[in-house]
Amino acid sequence: MVILIILSGLFSASEAAYFYLQRHDLRILAHGNAAQRTAARLMDQPDYLLSAVLFWNLLVNMIYFSISARVGLQLQQNPETQHLGVLFGVASVLVIILLSEMLPKSFAVLRSRRFASLVSFPLLLATKLIQPLVPLLRFFHLLTMRLILPRLTPESDLNISDLSRAVELSTLDAKLDPHEYRMLRNILELSQVRADEWMRPRRQFVTYQAPVTTKTLKEEFPPSGYVLVTKHDSTEILYSIDAQDVIAMDDSASRMGTPVVSVPWCATVADVHQRLTNQSSDVAIVVNEFGDMIGIITNDDIADALFVVAPSRTQRLRNEVAILDLGAGLWQVHGLATLRRLEKHLQVSFPPTRSVTLLGVLHEVLQRLPKPGDRCTWGPLQLEVTAVAKRGDCTVEVSLLSDGGEA
Repeated sequence: MVILIILSGLFSASEAAYFYLQRHDLRILAHGNAAQRTAARLMDQPDYLLSAVLFWNLLVNMIYFSISARVGLQLQQNPETQHLGVLFGVASVLVIILLSEMLPKSFAVLRSRRFASLVSFPLLLATKLIQPLVPLLRFFHLLTMRLILPRLTPESDLNISDLSRAVELSTLDAKLDPHEYRMLRNILELSQVRADEWMRPRRQFVTYQAPVTTKTLKEEFPPSGYVLVTKHDSTEILYSIDAQDVIAMDDSASRMGTPVVSVPWCATVADVHQRLTNQSSDVAIVVNEFGDMIGIITNDDIADALFVVAPSRTQRLRNEVAILDLGAGLWQVHGLATLRRLEKHLQVSFPPTRSVTLLGVLHEVLQRLPKPGDRCTWGPLQLEVTAVAKRGDCTVEVSLLSDGGEA
């Protein structure tokens, strides 16, 4: 029974460890030693691996409870040990729950990558042993799916306006958590925000030339969280590496780069996320109509747009408040603040423009880089530049015109 408890805990911990692995964990394992590479190959067929683990775990538990029931019956048949039969049965159940389920799974989750490589060879043998049973298991799986979900057809996609209306109406007849409501609104806005509105501009990230090691990152950690590797004597980004992977793998991390994807400036953030997901990439290169790189969008940037209460590119990149209310109908706005966010904050309508940020509007109106003291009007806004940093970054005091302005 002790051996069966150990085997049951091994399979339970393996299930928790392997299916807790994240994508970057699998990349690290795929470029590690033989055991780590074996663990990564096992996850190439997760359904097959899960079937093998559950099959052996179920078989071990059935044998364990059969022995436990037999020992308990023998104890109950003896008058001297009759009272121990029930206690033995309860104790055997508690022991296997604690030692074969709770503790092993908790440990495996905390050390998922290390544990996955440790048990990779035993699990490979376990999957090979049940290979003759795979057709039978697939048959029962297909039969179960046909009985439970018979010929279900997917519904047609809803328009964004329909989804937005559904979210608004959901608050009328149900108590929707405020955090859940904001997240739903953020998800819907991903289909409206353009890539150039949410990207990291070219000067807000750094690139490196291979090979990349921890010594390379010692002087300056990449602000985007990703090491962007370029060709020799070129600015074209070939692939990206999670900076945490570089720290974990050191010199071998240069071999585990993920190719980047290219998206146009007018693509929505939702489209960018779909491209990154389909191609298992972490970084998207934003290009203009001339094919030049103007910025990047990472998975972390998209996550920031989803989970932050009031997502702001200025707050994310510069750690500064994008729009500060000064009172008396006056606002201090950073030049990188997007017009979409400013329009929503002021609750006014802006005239059509190709510019994405308030700084772009100043460029259009002034036809030059702004200087401190510049004043102009645009649509319903009165703009006054109060401070200018490098490359034209500025701070602007914004007020509304009393007559509504002219487009």
